[in-house]
Amino acid sequence: MSSVVALTPKEGRGMVPVGGAAPAGPPPIPAGTAPAHAPTQQADTAAEVIEAILSHADDREKFIPVTRAALMERLTRQQSWRGNQGKETRRFFRYLDYWRQANYSAHLIEMGQSYEPFNPDSDLLVTRRYTEAEKAALRARLLEQTQMLLEQANYTRIDPSDVKLILTTDSHYGLDLEVDMDAFDELLIYYRGASKRRHSRRDARKLYLFKEEYDVPIFQRMLVLFKLKPEDQRVREVMRAKGIDRKAAEKYVRKLRGSMASEIKPDMIYLKLFKNIPRSDLEMCFPNTAVRFRLLDKLRLGVTAGGGFGMGVVGTATKLAVAANPVALAGAALTLGGLAFRQGMKFIHKRNEYMVTMAQNLYFHALADNRGVMTVLADRAAEEDVKEEMLLYSVLAKDPVHVNELDDVDAAIEQQLLNTFGVNVNFDLHDAFARLKRDGIISVRPDGWITTLSPADAALHIDRLWDGYLDSLPDPTRGEGVEFEDEQAG
Repeated sequence: MSSVVALTPKEGRGMVPVGGAAPAGPPPIPAGTAPAHAPTQQADTAAEVIEAILSHADDREKFIPVTRAALMERLTRQQSWRGNQGKETRRFFRYLDYWRQANYSAHLIEMGQSYEPFNPDSDLLVTRRYTEAEKAALRARLLEQTQMLLEQANYTRIDPSDVKLILTTDSHYGLDLEVDMDAFDELLIYYRGASKRRHSRRDARKLYLFKEEYDVPIFQRMLVLFKLKPEDQRVREVMRAKGIDRKAAEKYVRKLRGSMASEIKPDMIYLKLFKNIPRSDLEMCFPNTAVRFRLLDKLRLGVTAGGGFGMGVVGTATKLAVAANPVALAGAALTLGGLAFRQGMKFIHKRNEYMVTMAQNLYFHALADNRGVMTVLADRAAEEDVKEEMLLYSVLAKDPVHVNELDDVDAAIEQQLLNTFGVNVNFDLHDAFARLKRDGIISVRPDGWITTLSPADAALHIDRLWDGYLDSLPDPTRGEGVEFEDEQAG
């Protein structure tokens, strides 16, 4: 197989296209060794869990941070193909791109039907009634469809049980935040693109006259899907967990949910997509985030409030001791009340300052909500699929490859991305291989050799698939629920 040259890790791995000289570019760069994935174990401390998650986040991801247009331009250069195949390959890749978009559009329609009973933004009339069992089936289907999209878009899941421990770390924005993770009936947390951003701040050691630069680890994309537990269910859980009566449990739950907007309903499912979230500020992504006073602010406010109020009490007591008429007594009491009100307002002002800081930062991190999230994910999943397929086809179509050589192909593609774009990714070969095989672009002979359609034939094959696409559309009628008439739609 001349199109793939497998070398030892020390020498590096490279890919040389057939049909002419290799495209001009930088010399091969050793791929290096990616951190090994150890079996998941229960961490004993929060620090161990945080380290494990962040080390995985810094590992190579499947996400290819290159546009499909840039990738198509590199892969279809004429010198990389025999004869006129470069132009024919470009035509095939464009057909393949639209074909994948159509596949995900159909998935998005089905997903929207599953989501409609749980969509908090819906402006449509309710004309269908569901039993609790039917709603549970729709909810399970929606979660499955969402996770499929996330995986195809090359997102990585974070276990919510690990997030409980991460939420205790320091905030990048200087906030002390608290989240009741037990409030959720359903919770999915996914990220994609772990990197670092350069920030600057004034240094106290330099009397705040000069700024210092530092790196902030971020998640380029962060998705949170959640559904709240009904309040009555959460109250019963608190009663059992804390051994308190119902009245006390209701007060406790109301306090925990006090920071949430009244529009958030337990029977709805919410999807939130954020960008460039600092890894230490995951709390900001949840709807029930409560702002707590930091220790330094508690000490500062406590000292100033205690000192000011104490001096006021002493002064008022002195006046009361010498006061002989009711007017003087009333004036002293009003003075003391004014001092108490002033000190209380300092606490409220500081808390509001925290809330404004969190709201301002979330404003610039929010990317999409609910149905908008689904659209973004479907578009990204289609793009990731077609990028993987273009890379794989560009190798398989140039020379015969045996199935036993697919690991070498995988390594060669990863090296090509590193050499061409300077990105170190974990190429998802087997997923791309399965899709091309399913669509008839490639096939495996009984002896294990892989054959592919030529670029011109592959484009005609996609054209034929398009011709029969509408004939095989599924019936949009759902099995859950029944339509009702002559009733007031809610």
